[in-house]
Amino acid sequence: MSEKKIIEERSLILNRRSFLGKTALGVGGVALASLLGANLFRKDENGLLTKDDSLEGVKGILNSLHHPAKVKRVIYLFQSGGPSQLELFDYKPLLNKRRGEDLPESIRNGQRLTGMTAGQDKFPLVGSLHNFSQHGKNGTYISDILPYTAKMVDELCIIKSMYTEAINHDPAVTFFQTGSQQPGRPSIGSWLSYGLGSENENLPAFTVLLSRGTGRPNGQPLYTRLWGNGFLHSLHQGVQFRAAKDPVLYLNDPKGITKEVKREMLDNLAALNDKHYQDSGDPEIKSRIAQYEMAYRMQTSVPNVMDTANEPDYIYEMYGPEAKIPGTYAANCLLARRLAEQDVRFIQLYHMGWDQHDNLPGAIAKQAKDVDQASAALVADLKQRGLLEDTLVIWGGEFGRTNYSQGLLTDTNYGRDHHPRSFTIWMAGGGIKPGIVYGETDDFGYNIVKDPVHVHDFQATMLHLLGIDHEKLTYKYQGRRFRLTDVEGHIVKDILT
Repeated sequence: MSEKKIIEERSLILNRRSFLGKTALGVGGVALASLLGANLFRKDENGLLTKDDSLEGVKGILNSLHHPAKVKRVIYLFQSGGPSQLELFDYKPLLNKRRGEDLPESIRNGQRLTGMTAGQDKFPLVGSLHNFSQHGKNGTYISDILPYTAKMVDELCIIKSMYTEAINHDPAVTFFQTGSQQPGRPSIGSWLSYGLGSENENLPAFTVLLSRGTGRPNGQPLYTRLWGNGFLHSLHQGVQFRAAKDPVLYLNDPKGITKEVKREMLDNLAALNDKHYQDSGDPEIKSRIAQYEMAYRMQTSVPNVMDTANEPDYIYEMYGPEAKIPGTYAANCLLARRLAEQDVRFIQLYHMGWDQHDNLPGAIAKQAKDVDQASAALVADLKQRGLLEDTLVIWGGEFGRTNYSQGLLTDTNYGRDHHPRSFTIWMAGGGIKPGIVYGETDDFGYNIVKDPVHVHDFQATMLHLLGIDHEKLTYKYQGRRFRLTDVEGHIVKDILT
């Protein structure tokens, strides 16, 4: 089915006047449409998620899934700035034993460095000043600055062998989010909106929440293109929810505009746009009509989902005291659970502040405290509500940090530069083996020695869990068929149930 046809079908569903006029079902038709748009997945006899083709709703380009899915939504807790794996997950006692010694050339092997350390005469090895302890059934080492994460380690698949080609923040974040280091490609959430559509006709398929950490509060910025639709239709772009009186910009009506007036205005605007579409045939016009209609419905749905006042006290206690402060990581994790309950397809959290080139021991402890309790609470909360079994939760940044000190090394202080060659993320939820550690780095924590996982492998695996063959979800643009994983990517089968 062509993209043009898909946009036409969406506008038929989302445009009230068109729907009523062409179906002649009246109010009963509106109620039926609301129900039919609510769920595009069902479970087969084996408990696997499959596309339910008997339902009509806000569909994506895929008429059916490529294979049964394990999950139907993703919550991506992106830790922007590059968390140091050596302070959090990748325990390397050798670095403390050989503290201050120069990194052997046989280990570095001529690897590219950033401009921040390329001029150093020496690269003194430095281990973490924070202690590690073993946790869970398998005795997994977790830093003591992540006590809540340590308690839930049996729910996690910790991947210690991630790697990327990007060595600077912007291309590295862009690579994870879009599959390319160059800006302009669609983000993950946009690909999922394009392929799978929405499970909730009153909320976007792709939502974004931002928070700023205490580890480096004025660190690397993020750009809206990271959740942009690229060359896909604008219907698929991410919608940012803000910690403000108006969570979504330009959503509320000016004073004096009633619902009746707004409805009439949208109907008239849709008629004008439809006439323009008949003349030009531009499918982006239909996307714009659909966006107007979505915004109209979001005027009610967004305040409801953003209002956490009715959450019980024990929930706030789970997520931590900052869960009551809008815009914090804890508050956003709680909102992520609420959005998951509403079947939002892709929920993207960005937490900034992990870029610790200096003062790392103290700064990373603050940053870890920002996210530790809330991340663990999110997983536990999803599990107690029966949502974890069909939700994929991801935690990680764009690259890791070096095993040597950037700048002056003292007894109490040091920094670390960017390190794309090996770093750690974790995943939890449906289809992921819990309580395992996958991949391994050398004793210096510098090179991967077992089971490397490339960024495109990670993306391919995520799509696989959603029932998508990463090689088949494509979009033709400027004479080439593009996909999230570009021309690479292998499914990491050993971490799947």
